[in-house]
Amino acid sequence: MKKRRTKETGSKKLGPKQLEKSIYRAFVIRPKKRLNAKDLQKILKVKISKDKINHHLEQLADHQQLIHIRSGRYKLNKAVVQKNNPSKSFGESHIGKLDLTRSGSGFVIVDQLDQDIFIHEKNINGAYDRDVVKVGVIKSGRGRRPEGKIIEVVKRNRSKILGLLQISKKYALVTSLGKGRELVVQIDLKDLKGAENGEKVIVEITDWGASRRKSIKGKVIEVVNEKNASDLAMKTILVDAGFELEFPDAVKREADSIKEVFTDEEISKRRDMRGEICFTIDPLTAKDFDDALSYKELEDGQIEIGVHIADVTHYVKENSPLDKEALNRTTSVYLVDRVLPMLPEKLSNNLCSLVPFKDRFTFSAIFTFDAKFKLIDRWFGKTVIHSKRRFTYEEAQDIIEAGKGDFSKELLAMDAIAKKLRKAKFKNGAIAFDAPELKFKLDDEGFPLEVFYKERKEAHLLIEDFMLLANREVATFIQKKGKDKEVPYVYRIHDTPDPERLEDFKNFALELGFKMDVSTPAKISKSFNELTKKAKEDESLKMLEPLAIRTMAKAAYSTENIGHYGLGFENYAHFTSPIRRYADVLVHRLLEKNLKKTHRTDKEKLEEKCTHISTMERKAMEAERASIKYKQIEFIKDKIGQVFDARISGMIDKGIFVELGESKAEGLISFNNMMESFSMDSNRMKITGKRTGQVLRIGDSVRVELLEVDMDLVQIELRLVE
Repeated sequence: MKKRRTKETGSKKLGPKQLEKSIYRAFVIRPKKRLNAKDLQKILKVKISKDKINHHLEQLADHQQLIHIRSGRYKLNKAVVQKNNPSKSFGESHIGKLDLTRSGSGFVIVDQLDQDIFIHEKNINGAYDRDVVKVGVIKSGRGRRPEGKIIEVVKRNRSKILGLLQISKKYALVTSLGKGRELVVQIDLKDLKGAENGEKVIVEITDWGASRRKSIKGKVIEVVNEKNASDLAMKTILVDAGFELEFPDAVKREADSIKEVFTDEEISKRRDMRGEICFTIDPLTAKDFDDALSYKELEDGQIEIGVHIADVTHYVKENSPLDKEALNRTTSVYLVDRVLPMLPEKLSNNLCSLVPFKDRFTFSAIFTFDAKFKLIDRWFGKTVIHSKRRFTYEEAQDIIEAGKGDFSKELLAMDAIAKKLRKAKFKNGAIAFDAPELKFKLDDEGFPLEVFYKERKEAHLLIEDFMLLANREVATFIQKKGKDKEVPYVYRIHDTPDPERLEDFKNFALELGFKMDVSTPAKISKSFNELTKKAKEDESLKMLEPLAIRTMAKAAYSTENIGHYGLGFENYAHFTSPIRRYADVLVHRLLEKNLKKTHRTDKEKLEEKCTHISTMERKAMEAERASIKYKQIEFIKDKIGQVFDARISGMIDKGIFVELGESKAEGLISFNNMMESFSMDSNRMKITGKRTGQVLRIGDSVRVELLEVDMDLVQIELRLVE
């Protein structure tokens, strides 16, 4: 059989120039991939030495067409691609995600392009917010934003909506209640599932309609009984994000059938650690205890610390209804006033949860430290434990500070080891982004009474550092096992910052008086850490911290191990939270299969799961942020006319954004509500009054009056107080 030629090579033999072009093209058509010489040998299907490919990779990096990451891996320099081809995209089609605006127009975000593609309302072509679409560029050119037309919807963002039911004689209509473009679904009367007129229902869409003239059709799958407007808003957020409010019947039946049985046969297969000093440290309101720590003193001053993780895979069998549902959800979703769990409550809060005074099956990482707290040995395997105490973070912190109390000796020793691990982490290049977590005190109806930042102290960091240690070491174990031939695994990866975004941020920070050194990845992380320190002293610099985080790549799950830049780890995986993250379930299964022998799973299928998990994780984060924003606005909805301290956080063509001091809610001050006209600098860092010359910069403190609160759009309108 004649060997088929590939798109990249076009032939079996390539000259030096052809080879370099083919290597570069391999990156262009895989803009998200991080490739090395071995990968390119497989992609190009040519018999050329790794040394020769590495030579061309170095040449392409010297010409800034590629960026060298680490360990022989390279990625496409997207900034240079766009700079050299500012209008090449004209007439071409791209795949991206649609971001709709309130006006009905939108923007398609394409990873390979620096600029989003503007879509006029007339060119939306039946697409909805966050759909993956194919867009054709119809207008483009140097110095202007490309404009496009949606050719087709590649993948719908959602298959269900929560809406208001209206029943007529021949059919019923459900109108969506979520944010974004209104969606109306037609329901046959036989598909109402007992729902009555005026009720809130969840509808599964069965037909999106072949054209704009054809109705979208669906069927009612659930009637939603909400307590109040806030409860309905939270449920709408979850459904809009693509999460099921209830578990399927088959999953409920499977969960109910699982018994709490600890047989001698199963215990004999495990390391029995029920006699060890073992406890959990979690938030006050936590019910799903994923992790526990154990402490044991050995000879010669050595200390053994066990990181014990709920053995979810003992109960959740591969390809069972439970497992498939967990993969579909991929994560628990934590809104302000509720948790939508990945696993049914019987598992998440009972059988798997490491509650005190009960035997529990665990998957453990056991670490041995010498007398100077240096890590000298590690062990991984299935165990059985018995937690002696459940600490809240506050209780553990009090003992650490006082130096006395239950298990004070053990807590203080663990704290000392954790501090050494933390110091080494930052020495190796970790970034100390310590964004405070916004918390709410709620009444019985879920209404916010107080908004505050949760302070992270030694007890929080102690747990974090031991979880990071376990996550790093299990990933390192697999990486070393696959040194000669790769062992496919689920890594938690984090890329270096985007060069162009970083350059913009550098100039941004300079305007506020902070100088960034972005010459090397190590100096970038050092600059970010310096910013974190100075922001504690200078209030105006605090506005830079969220902007700095936006310059960073998004962490994701992948079988391609490029390391975790933010943590400074070459190898990292998620092992410590299988009750609430499906990635950890996969990690447990693969680790167990590789403990005694080598197991290689299908990498392509595993990567598909990684992509799905990363997508659902982002949806969960969006839902969590949406719930926070709703509660912030709800907190101030009855304070119209009041004046607040605020800080300018951003600028757009319509006005300036400010963050209110007490609630941390962000609102817009429209230029229409200002006493004079302002001109904005091209870098959107400051505005200048045309009449008075008044200058307002990002980070400036201002006083604002609350003019209007719109709970449906979750927006507030403000004006400057002169």
